[in-house]
Amino acid sequence: MERIIRQVSFPGAEMPRLKRVAAYARVSSGKDAMLHSLSAQVSSYSNLIQNHEGWQYCGVYADEALTGTKEGRGSFQSLLADCRAGKLDMVITKSISRFARNTVTLLQTVRELKGLGVDVYFEEQNIHTMSADGELMMTILASYAQEESLSASENQKWRVRRNFEEGIPWRFFMLGYRAGDGKLAVVPEEAEIVRSIFSDYMAGDGVTIIANRLNKSGYATQSGCVFHKSAVERILRNYAYTGNLLLQTKFRENHLTKVTRRNHGELPQYHAQETHEAIISFEMFQAVQEEIQRRKAKYGPTKERQFSPFTGLITCECCGKHYRRKTTATGFIWICSTYNSKGKAYCASKAIPEQKLLATAAQVGDPDTFKGILAKNGNELVFTLQDGSTVVKHWQDRSRAESWTPEMRRAVGQKTRERNQAAWQR
Repeated sequence: MERIIRQVSFPGAEMPRLKRVAAYARVSSGKDAMLHSLSAQVSSYSNLIQNHEGWQYCGVYADEALTGTKEGRGSFQSLLADCRAGKLDMVITKSISRFARNTVTLLQTVRELKGLGVDVYFEEQNIHTMSADGELMMTILASYAQEESLSASENQKWRVRRNFEEGIPWRFFMLGYRAGDGKLAVVPEEAEIVRSIFSDYMAGDGVTIIANRLNKSGYATQSGCVFHKSAVERILRNYAYTGNLLLQTKFRENHLTKVTRRNHGELPQYHAQETHEAIISFEMFQAVQEEIQRRKAKYGPTKERQFSPFTGLITCECCGKHYRRKTTATGFIWICSTYNSKGKAYCASKAIPEQKLLATAAQVGDPDTFKGILAKNGNELVFTLQDGSTVVKHWQDRSRAESWTPEMRRAVGQKTRERNQAAWQR
């Protein structure tokens, strides 16, 4: 006899929803041992959540960060975003110090998550933030964690300053040298690049010309990047190429913000002489610094810099860089920064006369209402407005008469007079 089983559902009787649980893990350096620890944490949390009855596995958010004092950790920010989106009910983490060492940041974050109904469980302290005494315990323990961070920071500063007093740089990363066995060794092929930069500058070349020459020759910075104007400028100003070191020229504001500031006398500086082999003579270095100041006085801006409403607004379709305002013999133009510094071989964009830009923009509206402008070849400008809508406009090239400068007109007039005078003499 066939047995019939019927499934009966009762109104209001629903299966209990699984608790959506994720974990957060963080290590504080890129060392192999630390990375192994991070991998172990991810594996352990994955197994714990997946094998726990009533829990739904929602992943492990993991960061490899230098400290726990900053809010810019990518996975941590993703975790918060998912909590705000209502995707999680509970977060598991190893300890308070792994979550944040800044007491204020910790409490603000935990209180926000608590308001969203998300419980945070700290394994080492055995604290659930949704419990009655959770916040009190966290306040006390987070204060200890912050003091631990301060103590570690002060110990690190002490070690750095002891090294400075002995003429030992804390970190040394620059073209021309490699650090090894406690000494700085010259890299011959890189040293030749450095010498060529100094000699070319003293021969009259500008930093942009030097950077372009190095890139065309296939050279790269020590980081493997192309040379930019700023990279050449840093090399020309680097005192370490003389074989001497000026230490503690910068310092960290505090152990929480980690903001780096230039040392203007707030802390002692250390001058270590003949610490390594020189690539540039001291006399050459001094001559370059004087030349830098001479060019700055001659070519530097004499007026207060004027900002245009189009600054940072125009993007080149060809290379993605911003357009900048440039003074020419025929007036102001807006030109792609890549084309301006490297030439047409790197970007085939077209410069826009400012009067044409102003006239075209006036057909669309007030520049304050523009979110961005895309400059396309074919004299086409795509205006994106604050509401997300776009307007496409075309601008006309200047006529030949508009392109002439007063000097060009005078030169043509002089040639005309010379031709007429020659005709009369015949």
